[in-house]
Amino acid sequence: MKLAVFDFDSTLMDGETIDFLAKELDLEEKVAEITKLAMNGELDFFESLTTRVALLKGLPYSVAVDICKDLPLMPGAKETIAKLKEANYKVVCFSGGFRIGTTPAKQKLGIDADFANILHHKDNILSGLVGGDMMFDFSKGDMIQRVQNLLGATPEGTIVVGDGANDKSMFKYASKKVAFCAKDILKKEANIIIDKKDLTQILDHI
Repeated sequence: MKLAVFDFDSTLMDGETIDFLAKELDLEEKVAEITKLAMNGELDFFESLTTRVALLKGLPYSVAVDICKDLPLMPGAKETIAKLKEANYKVVCFSGGFRIGTTPAKQKLGIDADFANILHHKDNILSGLVGGDMMFDFSKGDMIQRVQNLLGATPEGTIVVGDGANDKSMFKYASKKVAFCAKDILKKEANIIIDKKDLTQILDHI
């Protein structure tokens, strides 16, 4: 079994989901600065995530869902996923972001499964709380081992693609480690570096 695992924000999707949500509250710059620190590995991922989500408190959940339905996909995403599927890869998305963003993208791209966090809401209003499978800097490394065990996939048959510090933990479990338009902290861990916003360039290494 061959496995391809993609990060979502700034990898499969061109941007950061939480920045799009924060824009609705005129907090885009404040949230984006915290995101930047986290992706550079300068801030603990769990602390950065909970701090940013707290700033979304009060946003109507239905508005958040509408925003996430049409997030811009990265150039080449559809073509790359289709080619990987043709080559008999199981394609999975891991995101430290939110399922309201990854699930619509999963359906558009034909991805096999998505693992992300859940924005807590009550009476259609975001509470500023978050929970889920991707809350920590080690979460992706933990989850990829579970998925490999479930599918019978080996590190030799696995490719991982990401851009930020919270992707680092899954890199050790794949033979092909792609840093895609990535921060320096992740490039140091990669053996494939792509600096152009075109996911189809990954196919040259398959």
